[in-house]
Amino acid sequence: MAAKSTLHSQMRIWHRYLGFFLAGIMAIYALSGMVLIFRNTDFLKKEKTVSQKMEANLSAEELGKAIKIKELKYDTVQASIAKFKQGTYNTATGEVNYTTKNLPFVLDKMTKLHKANTNSPLFFLNIFFGLSLLFFVVSSFWMFMPKTSIFKKGLYFTLAGIVITLIILFW
Repeated sequence: MAAKSTLHSQMRIWHRYLGFFLAGIMAIYALSGMVLIFRNTDFLKKEKTVSQKMEANLSAEELGKAIKIKELKYDTVQASIAKFKQGTYNTATGEVNYTTKNLPFVLDKMTKLHKANTNSPLFFLNIFFGLSLLFFVVSSFWMFMPKTSIFKKGLYFTLAGIVITLIILFW
C-alpha cells in the first residue's frame, strides 16, 4: 500500500524536480549576471572598428540614433569633420568611422536574458524563471518540519538575508 501523499512531501518533490530542471537556466543567469556587473567597464569586451555611410549633415543626436550610441556628442567640428568620443563623422559626405566594444557573441546573447522586456520572446522565460524562484522561496520552508531546530535556524538566516539585502539596497 502506497503512503498517503502530504503537502509536505509534495512540496519536497516539486522543489527537487523543478530545481533539477532549472539548474542550467540558473547557471546561465548567474554567469550573465556576473558579467553584467562589469557592463560599464571594458571587461571581456572586444573592440571593433566600423565604417558606414550615413546621410550628410546629421546632428549628434541623429547620428547617435543611427549608429546606436547613446548620448553621442560632438567634441569638436573642424571643417566638415565632427569628432566624438568613439570616432569621427564627415558631415559633408556622411562617412562615419567609429569603434564599438562588445562582449563575445555567446556572452552577449546570455546577457540579453536580463534585459528582456515584453517585446522579447525571452519575456516568457523570465516570467517562468521568476515564478520558479518564488516557488523555491516558498517551498524551501517545507524542507524541514516547523518544530525542528534546523527550521528555526533557517528562519533566522532568511531574516538575515532580507535585512542585509535591504541595508545594501538602501545604503
